Amino acid sequence: MTHIPQEAIHLKILGRVQGVGFRPFVKQLAQQHNITGWVRNQGSAVEIVAEGSDKELSTFKEQLVTKAPTNARIKELTTAQLPTQHYTEFTVLTSQNIPLTAAHIPPDYSLCDVCLLELKSPTNRRYLHPFINCTQCGPRYTIMHQLPYDRKATSMENFEMCQNCLQEYTDPTDRRYHAQALSCPECGPILSFYQNDLINKGNEPALSATITALKAGSILAIKGIGGYHLCCLASSASAVSTLRERKRRPSKPFAVMIPVKDNNDIDAIHHYANPTPLEIQQLTSPEKPIVLIRKRNNTRIVEQVAPCLGEIGFMLPYSPLHHLLLAGVAEPLVMTSANISGEPVLLNTSEVEQRLGHIADAFLHHERPILRPAEDSVYRIIANQPQPIRLGRGIAPLEFELNFTLPKPLLAVGGEFKNTIALAWDNRVVISPHIGDLSSPRSLEVFEATIADLSQLYGIAITEIICDAHPNYISSRWAHQSGLNVYPVFHHHAHASALVAEHSVNEDLLVFTWDGTGYGPDKTFWGGEGLFGQPGNWQRVSSFKPFRLLGGEKAALEPWRTALSVCWEIDQDWSDCPYESNLLKQSWQKQINCPVSTSVGRLFDAASAILQQVYKADFEGHAPMYLEARANNTMGMSIELPLTNASRNLWECDWSPLIALLQDTNLSVQEKASAFHTSLANALVKQVEQINKDRDFKAVGLTGGVFQNRLLTEQVQRLLSEAGYTVYLPQHIPGNDAGLSYGQIIEAGYRGSKQK
Repeated sequence: MTHIPQEAIHLKILGRVQGVGFRPFVKQLAQQHNITGWVRNQGSAVEIVAEGSDKELSTFKEQLVTKAPTNARIKELTTAQLPTQHYTEFTVLTSQNIPLTAAHIPPDYSLCDVCLLELKSPTNRRYLHPFINCTQCGPRYTIMHQLPYDRKATSMENFEMCQNCLQEYTDPTDRRYHAQALSCPECGPILSFYQNDLINKGNEPALSATITALKAGSILAIKGIGGYHLCCLASSASAVSTLRERKRRPSKPFAVMIPVKDNNDIDAIHHYANPTPLEIQQLTSPEKPIVLIRKRNNTRIVEQVAPCLGEIGFMLPYSPLHHLLLAGVAEPLVMTSANISGEPVLLNTSEVEQRLGHIADAFLHHERPILRPAEDSVYRIIANQPQPIRLGRGIAPLEFELNFTLPKPLLAVGGEFKNTIALAWDNRVVISPHIGDLSSPRSLEVFEATIADLSQLYGIAITEIICDAHPNYISSRWAHQSGLNVYPVFHHHAHASALVAEHSVNEDLLVFTWDGTGYGPDKTFWGGEGLFGQPGNWQRVSSFKPFRLLGGEKAALEPWRTALSVCWEIDQDWSDCPYESNLLKQSWQKQINCPVSTSVGRLFDAASAILQQVYKADFEGHAPMYLEARANNTMGMSIELPLTNASRNLWECDWSPLIALLQDTNLSVQEKASAFHTSLANALVKQVEQINKDRDFKAVGLTGGVFQNRLLTEQVQRLLSEAGYTVYLPQHIPGNDAGLSYGQIIEAGYRGSKQK
């Protein structure tokens, strides 16, 4: 027999490789290739010593990456030669102590294909078990008391495993080895259905009662992974209308979950929408986010789900309970956050029944505690790229490596709306899931809890806080009242820095930050800026002609106010204004509660009001979304927007000609809405060409809430690409205010930290 020389190597793998079944995978892969040695968790890495033939070691190393578990994210793999120790088998060693600051928090994972098959198999002992999971799926972040991630440190600690589950949990060759949320019908949590003092306890009775109630048109509050959903038939106009009335949510679109045969059932979505291949890819991804997709006409989903819009937020079932519910109802279901509008999602049974008793007809509870909220993530495909709108379940906490090292930990507290917080230390930054608008007491409670939570999980003592420069933001006031060192960052600088850092751009870049409003260095409210430079050194090089926000913050909620204001700015009246305006004009003339702004987002509001689409906003982005829905999906006619050098090399774009366009009675609403988008797209390109005469750059960034408008962004991207520019769009960090906390860390870090 020919002797095959043995070699030994030491491998260290960095990334998301813990809590995803990586060690059982390594052991099985080693056995396939006749490799001996060991694997263990060490700090935030996985460490491997492997002995075998040169050929088998080479294949083993390659397949560690190419065949890694679905939820693993390998960032780095290093190899070193070792002397052989002549191991006789491959073993899984006990993990070494993990320093909290080196640990990684895994997000919650959707139900995997193998568990889904078992869920549907009558011969499997976990048949129809609403809490089936393995190392590749199930809750993580929402059930963790602390790190390291272990059974006793989760909300499953009080559920003692039965003998069968314990055997799987302790067997390194089993795919449920150290699956911390492991359970079965014998030892797991139990469902209970509650309606009018009638309780159906037990998985099968509760599930059956829930399905019956949904089919009858009831509205239910259903406990999920990261909170409760309010749920009803998406095919029932009366149920959806009742939900809107009770929740006081007249027109904000609802998300819809659709029944599927399996995790990759793409036929199901085609019954209700016209998805692109990339939208299908995002929809069926392991994260299972909500994806905004153009809806089909004449489907069972009623218009009341997303009134006056061309898209619906679709998602697939991602938990075993969802799969069982959707299979039983066999109809699309509205799935919207169970909360009082504007507040974070609710988590516990008593609070849900108390605060949502006037909304829900019945409740489906379960016994597994949810320790922290995680709302559904939301994506929109723009310019053939997935763009996050909201970071939540399956995605966040989201971690990035910084290209500088911080001398001390930083906390960034984000903005006022779509709030997230970010915690950074050394060369790491972790961004929290979506918290929401900070205008309610409960929102502030969740905001504070999230800060304390992440700090405790990672063992970080915060001494410095980065906040938005706006003095009246709740997050900024909280920072200044903390007693810690506070460093303000301007709103649009944070937007620009987030985009640049995400794409690791090292040269000077022109970034357009178009959004609602943000506090600028000149103490006005920016929102249509072009910024040139790099993080820590931004120069404002373009903007829009200033106008006043009639009523200050009220303008964001009442687009008719901005419509009046822009008309008065050019000495015109808006004859179709549906509200009395004489007293307001006096306030405008005397500049009482009329702050100056350059916001493109508010210009969209004005256009929507003038075209009689939205006078009062039911939700943030309401007016611009309706305006986009009215426009063609192709470039319309365009009118020239004058560009002048206002002062100090600041190019100012004059929006005034748009008002005449919007009031042109010879054009249809669709033609005017399309022309509005195209004119702004061409105006941006004109700014780029003018700025490039004095500054050398080859790339342009687009960020801020306005660039979540697919029509505008795709027109700009196409025009700039044709002109030879590289265009950067948000891909992992939302371009809206949910990305501010990350941008604040980047901006502050570049100012005060030593770069690598």
